[in-house]
Amino acid sequence: MSVQNDKTQRSGPLAGLKVIDLTHVMAGPTCTLMLADMGADVIKIEKWPNGDDTRHSVPPKIGDEAASFLMMNRNKRGIVLDLKTAGGKEVLRRLIAGADVLVENFAPGAMERLGFGYEELHRDFPALIYCSLSGFGRTGPYRHRRGFDLVAQAMSGIMSFTGERPDGPPVKCGPPLSDITAGLLASMGILAAYSHRLKTGEGQWVETSLYEAALVQTYWQSTIALASNVAPRAMGSAHPLNAPYQAFEASDGWLVVGGANKKHWLLMLEALDALKLASDPRFVNGSDRMAHLKELETELSVRFRKQTRAHWLAALDEKGVPCGPVHDMLEALSDPQTLARDMVVEVEHSTLGPVKTIGLPVKFSATPGKVRSGAPVYGEHTREVLREHGFDQAQIDAFEREGAVVAAPAGRKEQVA
Repeated sequence: MSVQNDKTQRSGPLAGLKVIDLTHVMAGPTCTLMLADMGADVIKIEKWPNGDDTRHSVPPKIGDEAASFLMMNRNKRGIVLDLKTAGGKEVLRRLIAGADVLVENFAPGAMERLGFGYEELHRDFPALIYCSLSGFGRTGPYRHRRGFDLVAQAMSGIMSFTGERPDGPPVKCGPPLSDITAGLLASMGILAAYSHRLKTGEGQWVETSLYEAALVQTYWQSTIALASNVAPRAMGSAHPLNAPYQAFEASDGWLVVGGANKKHWLLMLEALDALKLASDPRFVNGSDRMAHLKELETELSVRFRKQTRAHWLAALDEKGVPCGPVHDMLEALSDPQTLARDMVVEVEHSTLGPVKTIGLPVKFSATPGKVRSGAPVYGEHTREVLREHGFDQAQIDAFEREGAVVAAPAGRKEQVA
């Protein structure tokens, strides 16, 4: 699927929503990416002189651009401001005056020191929705600490129950769960606040944190801990409440099977030609199977190793048992279902040409979102955005001389969002 850069193609349920994006790295850009994909006009403001840190998260690179930056910032327009200058502050204030939403993930207190804290902006722009993402939130004993996904995964308990065995070392989940989840929660919060504003005209402060986002990922393990006063430990790929619900090794690779309820348990045994296990007193119901999980794993592992992964997937699928292969990322990205759902698309970048990126995970029947444009090069839309907000060429030139703004070299094609 190829995506063209055409201003007339801006679509999605949030078309017309204007967002000022003062975020960097992962959590904040995930939030604004969700809004942009659903049609919002997101103006990404990068710092001088180095820009978003993901511009330097290399390798890999595509051409002369960091692949990580390209992934997180498509569908956004990019400008560069130095907010330590009077001109940079003037530009930002005018952008905010015409915006619906501001999103920031600066260190605690930084926005206030710059003169753009919530209280000040709410007084001047009462309809503005102001969203903050931080490590630990704006209240509590850790409110001044900086946060990273690794720290959030550790302190939330996630690393204590991730890994192969209960006595093993703590293990971090591969993806940055707290970053991505915080971005999703922030976008959800913004849309809830927007709904409130449509009814009342009132803006408000929306905030979440990496720590809370990580805790949200522990619903099952928190349930166990709160109900039993026992901290769950690592179980490999197994489920803490249901069995069998985990990965098994076939003769040529790994697959996962969800035979947790009675129906799927019995159908799985039919596919394995192992119905005698149904009457084994250790495995009669779910609580029995959880109490004897290691014995169950041993019995099933022996059987799964007798045939290929393709054999078992076909047999289980025929019986209606939830199952699937364990893919690596290249396999997942080329899976027919991934492609059928447009979860890998090509977007036109202003200097690199077509670049592959992840598609929109939410589909709308009446107002579909769209991957419209590639991530901006550094300062690509600075002049364009300033002109849109009423600054004339003489003012723009003066800002550039002051170092308040930075624009991409004139030779680079301006990209239209």
